[in-house]
Amino acid sequence: MQKTVRLTKSQALARFLTQQKTEIDGRIVPIFGGVFAIFGHGNVAGFGEALYQVRDELPTYRAHNEQGMAHAAVAFAKASFRRRMMVATSSIGPGATNMVTAAALAHVNRIPVLLLPGDVFANRAPDPVLQQVEDWGDGTVSANDVFRPVSRYFDRITRPEQIISALNRAMQVLTDPAECGPVTLSLCQDVQAEAFDYPESFFAERIWHPRRPQPDARELDTAVALLKAAKKPVIIAGGGALYSEATQTLRSFAEKHGIPVMETNAGKSSLPHDHALNMGSVGVTGSSASNLLAEQADVVLAVGSRLQDFTTGSWALFKADGVSIIGLNTQAFDAGKHRAHALVADAKAGLEALEARLGDWASPAAWVATAKSAKTDWLAAAKAVTDPTNALPSDAQVIGAVHRARGSQATLVCASGGLPGELHKLWQAGAPGSYHMEYGYSTMGYEIAGGLGVKLAKPDHDVIVMLGDGSYMMMNSEIATSVMIGKKLTIVVLDNRGFGCINRLQMATGGANFNNLLKDTRHEVLPEIDFAMHAASMGAWSRKVTSVSELEAALDEARSVERTTVLVIDTDPLISTDAGGHWWDVAVPEVSVRPSVNAARKDYEVALKGQKL
Repeated sequence: MQKTVRLTKSQALARFLTQQKTEIDGRIVPIFGGVFAIFGHGNVAGFGEALYQVRDELPTYRAHNEQGMAHAAVAFAKASFRRRMMVATSSIGPGATNMVTAAALAHVNRIPVLLLPGDVFANRAPDPVLQQVEDWGDGTVSANDVFRPVSRYFDRITRPEQIISALNRAMQVLTDPAECGPVTLSLCQDVQAEAFDYPESFFAERIWHPRRPQPDARELDTAVALLKAAKKPVIIAGGGALYSEATQTLRSFAEKHGIPVMETNAGKSSLPHDHALNMGSVGVTGSSASNLLAEQADVVLAVGSRLQDFTTGSWALFKADGVSIIGLNTQAFDAGKHRAHALVADAKAGLEALEARLGDWASPAAWVATAKSAKTDWLAAAKAVTDPTNALPSDAQVIGAVHRARGSQATLVCASGGLPGELHKLWQAGAPGSYHMEYGYSTMGYEIAGGLGVKLAKPDHDVIVMLGDGSYMMMNSEIATSVMIGKKLTIVVLDNRGFGCINRLQMATGGANFNNLLKDTRHEVLPEIDFAMHAASMGAWSRKVTSVSELEAALDEARSVERTTVLVIDTDPLISTDAGGHWWDVAVPEVSVRPSVNAARKDYEVALKGQKL
């Protein structure tokens, strides 16, 4: 007869989470780094009480915004290369739906996070409860159904014993390299408090190791044949190269076979910036070196990339006739995009299998020479735009200052606006994972909360967050959380007084300056927002600087400050780096009364002819 223990559903859930482990560098560690929680009537009495009982084994962190805390949980997993993850729990209603944006972010970026929103009463006795969304055509619907399309696995727990199967499925998804993404278990609040006789075996310690799928023999044959026939091969390193911990394998592979490497936003730092074969960023925000080679490439080996439009220049970047793409990816959906030759496998295992078959084959020496020459030219162009001048600084000049002050070993965090493009081109990343960009969903407001998650994952690292004033206004409350829990961030706010990036895009597509920069919005008075004072009000050490040289000095001074620091600098909203880059498909109106839009439409129609469907 099996032994059982009587617990509430919430107590059982909390205990189960404490027993899930993983092995990293020979050490067994908890797979869950903790729980971010904002309590309300939908989770405080049930799950909140259960978390209190395990607070020493599974730390609970009090955040200030549900979206922010879920962003931090996602960033923790990304910074941990998906080997560890976190939980985020909220009340019902707005607390729950505040986490939907973070769920979508995790879904797009293939990042594991366990979301536990409270839900309505399963017994329906008190319906409608406070914050309940009712559908008079479907009695089973609640607000939490909005999580379904942005969760890899969704379940509503209406009986306490259901967590036995639901949590097993959740862990399988969270730890699977192909299915990886957000899991949402919607916790009916009455069921949270109900008891059940759980089998003791449910709480046995389990160690989860990363799965490394090996390539199919026929797919491997095809990939090897394509590479051996290549005269101008390139490698695109995506996030999967980092999550697979394949960076050293990638480096050796590229060096032996003379294949230039270019990096997506998710894959940047797969090779050190100063490696001779690292051509830097690729695509819409690509370096001139990467894009020159990509346009000529006859074989593209995409390692762990989902090949989104910024990477492929909206599928107009690869211009060579008959160019072949090899999609090395654990997820078949990504591996076969745009009729690529799929090589469904773990990135590290796939590269090792290719290596075993390629022997001494290498690309022509002339191709490697072209790559190195192109990189030399790009480095000169990059230095020219990052060096300081006496004018109102550009984003590029601020990036140069931050890098000179803190160096390539700092972990840089960003997400949205114009900065991702500039950082993708210009930031000189060192160690794997030192560049943390959320650009799959490009979520304004991720930056500060994401920086907190990175700092929790890498407490001994120098974590620098860069963001614009627009993103700061979207979400800044986790500055207070970082101060409260003693996790220091260095935050650099670039104030261009509006949404400068979208204003530039508006102008580039023939539009009028309208509703992006504050001066171009409907207003009675233009706000003069004191970001430094605002940050100080949340406990941060802050400064407003007036030049690039002052910023470098403040960054140096901030090293010795023990709490989160916020540095603010005014920047020019109109300047972006012209060097490098590629066309991006942004549809321009086919008919307009404005000549500038009609002219932009003609250019757009010309560019569309280079797109490969």
